[in-house]
Amino acid sequence: MTSVPYILIGEDDPDDRFLLQSAFEDVSGAYGLQFAENGVELLDFLNAETHKNDEACYPAFILLDLNMPRKDGREVLAELKSTPHFENIPVIIFSTTSNEREMKRCYELGANSYITKPNSFEVLRETMQALYDYWVQPENATVGSDT
Repeated sequence: MTSVPYILIGEDDPDDRFLLQSAFEDVSGAYGLQFAENGVELLDFLNAETHKNDEACYPAFILLDLNMPRKDGREVLAELKSTPHFENIPVIIFSTTSNEREMKRCYELGANSYITKPNSFEVLRETMQALYDYWVQPENATVGSDT
């Protein structure tokens, strides 16, 4: 799976995983999705990627829920940003929490962006399109292209 470009999603809710998968199918082209249901699973997956070979394939970005079992999103974010192999992977917090203090805390821990989960599928799809366009498309752009 990971020799193909992918987006890693830390989300424990099966309904949210289904909605995210459906929304990304509309916008992500050849990009795959890798889901982790809790923080421990997400970190284990990334650590396994690091030890597979010299050319570890990391995700284009990580979409991370805050409220997950075993290790919550804040703990995962802090660990990612303090680990040299992972510190440059963009992490987008994706949570129902819209508390400004919580948002500030996540940015202090190193989050690249913070998005409150939308209330409709159409807004979710638009949000996933915006994330894909911002975080994925630039690396696929042709340098020096006039188009």
